[in-house]
Amino acid sequence: MKDDALHYSKNYNESGFVFAPFNNEENTILFPKENAEFLQEKLELKIDTSVKEPFISSHSSKENHIKIIKKAIDSIKMGTMQKVVISREELVFLEKFVLINVFKKLLSTYNNAFVYVWYHPKIGLWLGATPETLLEVEQAVFNTMSLAGTQVANSNEHIVWKSKELEEQQLVTDFIKQQLKNIANSLKINKTETIKAGSLLHLRTKVSGNLNKKSTLKELIAALHPTPAVCGLPRNVAKDFILENENYQRSFYTGFLGEINFNSSKKGKKETHLFVNLRCMKINNHKASIYVGGGITKDSIANKEWEETVSKSKTMNRVL
Repeated sequence: MKDDALHYSKNYNESGFVFAPFNNEENTILFPKENAEFLQEKLELKIDTSVKEPFISSHSSKENHIKIIKKAIDSIKMGTMQKVVISREELVFLEKFVLINVFKKLLSTYNNAFVYVWYHPKIGLWLGATPETLLEVEQAVFNTMSLAGTQVANSNEHIVWKSKELEEQQLVTDFIKQQLKNIANSLKINKTETIKAGSLLHLRTKVSGNLNKKSTLKELIAALHPTPAVCGLPRNVAKDFILENENYQRSFYTGFLGEINFNSSKKGKKETHLFVNLRCMKINNHKASIYVGGGITKDSIANKEWEETVSKSKTMNRVL
C-alpha cells in the first residue's frame, strides 16, 4: 500500500484484496488494487518445522471452553439450534519471532492451503494457512465448498468418519444449496472427499454453479458468509450465541480474505478468489493469539471437542 489509510469495500465492485471479519455486519477492509504494489520473490523453504517445546493449554481455558460447549449442546437439544461452532483464543508468548521464518514454516506445513501474511498499521499483523475456499468466481461461474469434520491424520490407519462428522458436513452442504437456490442455477454438488491440511483431515464437498444475471458478487458473498462450517445453523441464531458466549472477539478469525475482481489472463474476464480465515493467528506485543474451534451438534462430547481444538492449536504452534 502507498499510505496507511483504511479503505473499505462498499459493495464488492472494487478491485483489490479484501480482509473481512467474522461478523458480517462489520466493515470489510479493502486494499485497492490501484494503491498497491505487486512484488514477486522466490523463497527457499528448507526450514526446521519440529516443535521445540510443546505448548500446554491452561486448566482455566479448558474449563471455560467445555462450559460453553455444554451450554451449546443443551441449546441444540432444546431445539434452539442444529449446530454451532465454538472457538477460543490461545495465547503463546514469543521470545523470538522472525516473520519470514514463520511464513516459510506455514508454507512447508500447509502445502495445499492458501498461506498468507497480512498487515495494516491500524489493524495489526495476521498470518495463517487456510484449507477452505469461500468462493472462486470467473465472470458468472463460481465454485465454493463445504468443509467440516476433523480428525488427526494417521497414515497407518484406514480413515473412518463417524456419524457426527458426516452429519455436520451434510448440514453445511445443505445450507449452501438452500442459500444459492434463488441467486444461482446449474448447481453441481460433488462427492464428499477427505482432504489433508497439515496434520489434520477434513471432509470436503465441492459445489459449483452459475450466478443469475440479476445477482451480484455482494449477494453471493452474503449468501455464503458466515457458513455453518464457522458459525452454525440457523445462521443468525448461532451467530448470536457465539457473540454472547465465546468470551472473546473473533475479529478476522473465521472471516474471509482474498482477491476480488482481478483481471485474469483471459481478455475481459475478472476473477475473485476468497478464502475462509482458518488456521490463523494475530501477532501483537511479543505474543501470538492462535484461534481454534469446532462444530458442535447434538452428538458432540464436550471433552472430545476440547481435544480437537488442542490438536488444531498444536498444528499452528509448530510454526512458532
